[in-house]
Amino acid sequence: MTRVRVMWLLRTGVTALLLAVCISGCGSSSTSSETPTEGPAGTEQRRATDRPGSGRPIVTIGTKNFTEELILGELYSQALQAKGYRVHLKPNIGPSEVVARDMEAGRIDGYPEYTGTIVSVLGHDARRPADARQAYERAAAYERRHGATLLAMAPAEDTDVLVTMPSYAARHRLSSLGDLAGLGSSATLAAAPEFKTRLDGLLGLEQVYGVHHLRFRAVQIGDQYKALKDGRVELAAVFTTDGALSQGGYTLLADPRKIFGFQNVTFAVRRDVLKREGPEFGRTIDMVSAKLSTQALRLMNAAVELDHQSPRPVARQFLAASGLT
Repeated sequence: MTRVRVMWLLRTGVTALLLAVCISGCGSSSTSSETPTEGPAGTEQRRATDRPGSGRPIVTIGTKNFTEELILGELYSQALQAKGYRVHLKPNIGPSEVVARDMEAGRIDGYPEYTGTIVSVLGHDARRPADARQAYERAAAYERRHGATLLAMAPAEDTDVLVTMPSYAARHRLSSLGDLAGLGSSATLAAAPEFKTRLDGLLGLEQVYGVHHLRFRAVQIGDQYKALKDGRVELAAVFTTDGALSQGGYTLLADPRKIFGFQNVTFAVRRDVLKREGPEFGRTIDMVSAKLSTQALRLMNAAVELDHQSPRPVARQFLAASGLT
């Protein structure tokens, strides 16, 4: 898809885009119990106090430090608020290691995460899962050991991917990660700082694909594309749902041995909080996850990253189009 086409779509309003995604992938029935109905005066006031979250203690939801996490935080928070839950959203905390530590310490009650990241980054499990379900089961087991519950796995998946410019890929005959072994120290890779020490990062490239001696440049998440376009690096580690990939113009290197794992969106919540908030709390989060597709995430990311919209209205439009608010 060309940049002109993407920008035209975004400027026509993200609502139509997300509605189309929802209609094609989610069905027409609403799972929300909050659809307004006609009735005598005072009905809406009674409904406000009868919502399942009414009177429950406040819940603090955290997010990691990149666009998609900010959107996910808004999606889950707004859906819960529509059910009457009181939610404090604490965005942009940091990478997984920091956010998970905050949850164990009780500074936050839950946060959106990715199954493979829980397994490899938090659990330090070097075994590569056979499929998405096995990744989820291992992630859920890790959370149980740490006093938390892993809620449902979304269809949406967001993995790391290495990209380069097409001209560079053609010159060096690059199509998959294994091809990088022949580059030696002639190439520089831009990625978030934590990529350097992760199994689903530089360590995996070395141990599984035999890719050694790549120069590493730590950048903030989101700055990889500029470093690549400016010629400061030859390779960049990005996310498959990045809005920037909607523009085309990049070569994505295949990962046949799955070092980047299976990264379905999910939500980790402290076990005591889940019990305290009642069964509708988890069900509400699961209903949001069920509506998330990889394409929906890419569209929402593009609306924020390319069209400079705020995550809050983008999330609100998706939830409304999906029948969740």
